[in-house]
Amino acid sequence: MEIQGKIIAALDVKTGVSARGEWKVQEFVLETLDGQFSRKMVFSVFGEDRLQRFNIQVGQDVNVSFDIDAREYNGRWFNSIRAFDVRPVSQVAAVPGAPTPPPFAAAPMGAPQAAPMQPGQPMQPGQPIPPAQPGGAPYGAPMGDSADDLPF
Repeated sequence: MEIQGKIIAALDVKTGVSARGEWKVQEFVLETLDGQFSRKMVFSVFGEDRLQRFNIQVGQDVNVSFDIDAREYNGRWFNSIRAFDVRPVSQVAAVPGAPTPPPFAAAPMGAPQAAPMQPGQPMQPGQPIPPAQPGGAPYGAPMGDSADDLPF
């Protein structure tokens, strides 16, 4: 999975020793803007080599590739969001082969508009979706009182 946002906090590095040797992990808080509302997510980067390679800084706009996993401990479940790649947004756009969003092509001012659809007419590719009739009835539905008064 991938998510893009701004790093708003870098938590303290945690270290330890396991059967495989010494390890390091650091957690970061990412803030995204989802419509009007911002959302925050904590993700961890495991391994000193990744911490150095990613070089994550507070205030940086990044694209984070991550895995989500859950584990059970004493009857409770805990989520783990672990990043396996973190790139500055400017580098994401420059990567060859990376998907780029399609450009937005608006019709020029004064361009002819498509003719309104007639009931029962199939939609053509590129044709705008017709507006609903007053009262919320779908296009082509008869106007007037319906037997059940449901809005759909």
